[in-house]
Amino acid sequence: MKNDFYYPSSDGRTNIHAVEWVPKQEIKAVVQICHGMVEYIERYDEFAAFLTERGIYVTGHDHLGHGKSAADEESLGYFDETNGNKYVIADIHRLRELTQEKYPDVPYIMLGHSMGSFLLRQYLTSYSRGLACAVIMGTGCQGSALLAMGRILCRIIALFKGWKHRSVLVNNLSFGSYNKRFEPGDTPKDWITSDKEKCASYVSDPLCSFVFTVSAYYQMFAGMKVLTKKANMEKINKDLPLLLVSGADDPVGDFGKGVKKVYGQLREAGIRDVSMKLYDGDRHEILNETDREQVYEDIYRWISEKIAKDKGGNEK
Repeated sequence: MKNDFYYPSSDGRTNIHAVEWVPKQEIKAVVQICHGMVEYIERYDEFAAFLTERGIYVTGHDHLGHGKSAADEESLGYFDETNGNKYVIADIHRLRELTQEKYPDVPYIMLGHSMGSFLLRQYLTSYSRGLACAVIMGTGCQGSALLAMGRILCRIIALFKGWKHRSVLVNNLSFGSYNKRFEPGDTPKDWITSDKEKCASYVSDPLCSFVFTVSAYYQMFAGMKVLTKKANMEKINKDLPLLLVSGADDPVGDFGKGVKKVYGQLREAGIRDVSMKLYDGDRHEILNETDREQVYEDIYRWISEKIAKDKGGNEK
């Protein structure tokens, strides 16, 4: 059973759109999904259905500036220029609180993809206690100097164009090189997935086609900078099992190199149980790849193993 609902954003003015997928049988775990940049939660419908058939309750929401959480077209791709990243993190936590009120006694898992993986990694520095495990998908590693330069560029553009300006320059600097390995291709977004039908659907979807505002880029870069500091990584619960999964041909993860760096950072921070899997031939959206059924099975198997060991044993 699939239901839509809304809850107030921490920004004090937005109603956040959320979805829950409820199993028919007894619920043995909860998975909360944090979606990626320029997409929305209902794109995870196929994966959510797979999990609910196996007794896992799935929920997730459209981040600020995304999907049905955006009040209008102008709101797409906009985060508040002062506290936008904090609001997005707080909205993730509020959905967790609401869900745990309904299902307080089952293992709670979080999964973040792409931008959602960067958000989840930030989230874990503050709220990792009480989770059974977490899946970090389609992530990468950016240096602090590059992120600082990105923020400076956004501030300069905003000074002349305003924070809601959609900069082709910033967008191209962020994503312009991603499709090069896959050219000549059918679309400018062939880096998303090798599944031509899924890629065509993504390209034609207006909720996956807008350009981020300089404000949203500025806030996203600020949040990602948090992840460059070892002291922040050391705040994550050392006993929390983490799974890093990505396509080996994903440019966001620098074709596996960036994912390996994140793996090393987490291990260096003292996280005891960190696993990593790179899927050969897969691009950015492994949940929409041609081998996605295997990806689904692998994630489900890993989650099942972790919740069998956890049994709610993490500190709340």
